[in-house]
Amino acid sequence: MSGLVELRRFEKLVEGELARTYLESYGLLAVVFDAGLNTSEGGGLATAVRLMVLDEEFDEARELMRDYR
Repeated sequence: MSGLVELRRFEKLVEGELARTYLESYGLLAVVFDAGLNTSEGGGLATAVRLMVLDEEFDEARELMRDYR
């Protein structure tokens, strides 16, 4: 059974969404968690967003993220 695992955290929602799109362009499933809790754009406390991938795609996603940015 597949589950989602955390690949990386981002301080800004837009950074997490760009990374999600990057992974999806390679055919991987990626989801950004905690987007509603991230308030870094408006000041105050900010919760990092978590980029999640399927556990069986974790190694491939990690390799792709090494080349990201």
